[in-house]
Amino acid sequence: VLTYRIAYLIAQGIDPFRILSLTFTNKAAAEMRARIEKIVGHEARNLFMGTFHSVFARILRKEAPKLGFPSNFTIYDTQDSRSVLKDVIKGLGLDDKLYKPNSIHNRISGAKNNLLGPADYAQNPDITGEDHQAGRPRISEVYAGYDARLKRSGAMDFDDLLLKTNELFARFPEALAKYQERFRYLLVDEYQDTNHAQYLIVKALAARFENICVVGDDAQSIYSFRGANIRNI
Repeated sequence: VLTYRIAYLIAQGIDPFRILSLTFTNKAAAEMRARIEKIVGHEARNLFMGTFHSVFARILRKEAPKLGFPSNFTIYDTQDSRSVLKDVIKGLGLDDKLYKPNSIHNRISGAKNNLLGPADYAQNPDITGEDHQAGRPRISEVYAGYDARLKRSGAMDFDDLLLKTNELFARFPEALAKYQERFRYLLVDEYQDTNHAQYLIVKALAARFENICVVGDDAQSIYSFRGANIRNI
């Protein structure tokens, strides 16, 4: 669906440079680009197309200094993140059988995908109440320590790519306006798998020209454990 819609837009004279297409895997993005190229030719190379994380990582490389990060920030994968968490948990003198790095990482990841930084997390009575009930009342401290370590190292984790893009667009209206102007046409595949952070980025980018097309199937929603929300449609 998106392949033919993009080809149609280009046939109508829309500059491919103005089109942003988002999907969930690099494989899907590459396949879409190849299909479009077959229909419209080399112009397809000017499309801005990729996964949510890869596209917004590219944007953050240009804009990171606004947020206090270097342009060449490191992106931590899951293993890197869990290794840092292990150190933070140890440094706070906590029992790593109770504060398991894997489950704490999932907890922090969920918070970031709901746009909750360490301070928001610590001030949210529902979340801290759950932590107390689970016998892990100091997760908010672990989160704060982990976040500080990342910033000191000039690093972002995978979830930060969405959290920091939302922060960029919320704090710097001129940056948002620049990308709204650049991406006048937005197309999103597998939309049923978007979470709150992804939804808000797309909503912000599309707010100016309101040219947005999404494709999704509620029967294929499999990422609710990662915060995907079918109601975004």
